Amino acid sequence: MRPWTFPVALQAGPSREPVFQQVAQAIRADIRRGRLRPGDPLPGSRTLADTLGVHRNTVLAAYRELEAEGWTVAEQRTTRIARDLPQPPAGPRAEAMGRAGYDLPAPRPRKSLREPGLLAFGGGLPDLRLVPTDLLARAYRRALGSRELLGYGDARGEPRLRAALARLLSEMRGLAVDEGRLMITGGSQGALDLVARTLIRPGDRVAVEDPGYPATWATLRAAGAELVPVPVDEAGLRVEALAARLAEGPIRAVYLTPHHQFPTTVTMGAARRMRLLDLAARHRIAVLEDDYDNEFHFEGRPVLPLACEDPGGVVIYLGTLSKILAPGLRLGFVAGPRTLVELLAARREAADGQGDQVLQRAAAELLEDGLIQRHARKMRRIYQARREVLAGALRRHLGGAVTFDLPAGGMCLWLRVDPAIDAEAWTARARRAGVALVTGRAFDFQGRPLSNLRLGFSALDEAELEEAVRRLAGAL
Repeated sequence: MRPWTFPVALQAGPSREPVFQQVAQAIRADIRRGRLRPGDPLPGSRTLADTLGVHRNTVLAAYRELEAEGWTVAEQRTTRIARDLPQPPAGPRAEAMGRAGYDLPAPRPRKSLREPGLLAFGGGLPDLRLVPTDLLARAYRRALGSRELLGYGDARGEPRLRAALARLLSEMRGLAVDEGRLMITGGSQGALDLVARTLIRPGDRVAVEDPGYPATWATLRAAGAELVPVPVDEAGLRVEALAARLAEGPIRAVYLTPHHQFPTTVTMGAARRMRLLDLAARHRIAVLEDDYDNEFHFEGRPVLPLACEDPGGVVIYLGTLSKILAPGLRLGFVAGPRTLVELLAARREAADGQGDQVLQRAAAELLEDGLIQRHARKMRRIYQARREVLAGALRRHLGGAVTFDLPAGGMCLWLRVDPAIDAEAWTARARRAGVALVTGRAFDFQGRPLSNLRLGFSALDEAELEEAVRRLAGAL
């Protein structure tokens, strides 16, 4: 039984048809247009009679007529739409009901990596099988006990999480921030979207890495930015190329991933970092630093963010807890000047108001107890081992076809494919063999084919990585 009010549209004004036939006709129309689907329950006769303001016998008569015509069946004191009804026929009317009556751009096709049996070298995703859901669930239940979190709160984010995150960023990433300079967002992509809509005016030129992250390009374009691609080499974004683009006109902001460049995984060197900050300060360019996987640095000295060496106050620091925990939790953040954070909060108040305070309090508790930090250390050991397994499997099975530099950190490898091999065709054959991966074309600003493959190793265990490379070699 449907326990809620289920309105049925009857004819307006006087009608020659009996009311029970009007009810039956309205339900038939709801079935034809897809509102009611095969197997759906109808409301109880008393409930629907109360909703429509008619006698119960009127509804019973309508239900009997629908059952006699084969539209409905009676099952265990419940009237349901017959399960063997065909799908509503397609036609001009059906198409019009699902079509917008106003102009819209054509949607971009989306590819899904979620298929049964598919081994996906995803985009550097965490292994969801290792998420400490028990700890998170207990912290979430405790947070639910604070009923004030179920009301409206601070648009900047739950204060305890901002305070705990400020301590984490100070201790582990060298940032001198307090909770007043932090804002919690819906993931790092949500952070970028909020910053872009606050900072960028239509027509502003924004520099981006090439190759780079297409999702950020779409976000920046949606804010009205004119994107300026800047090439990347073995040391990250080429600052001299960025300086040359300034001769063509002012640049409002530059978006980059200096720690582990997306997608090539290279780390920007110290000298180039200083030149970038100096250039940005002299030309008043906002530097959008996306430090999406800072925790996963395996070898050498820790590389501190640009935001740690920012005398000009130009860096806006974007980060996330998604790589440590899970992307579905949508826990990102922005660190920047107080004035910027206040502007971001005002814009958020005008949109969705705030984030999930209960989830944020639960995350704060895990940070305060050091549980997220401990989980990050565990994941770092596991992902480093998986990096070694993937590298070894590639050398054994594909040594003549691909080469790569082992990155000092991150969650992916960036492969160089022998130019004699068609990387696009290889990828298509690999998918038919049950392996999903992405070619360099997906990250090129012009969409040109690149002889590269990007393989994420964090979401697959050692046995899955070995099997995936075996299938990849078989496809070749």
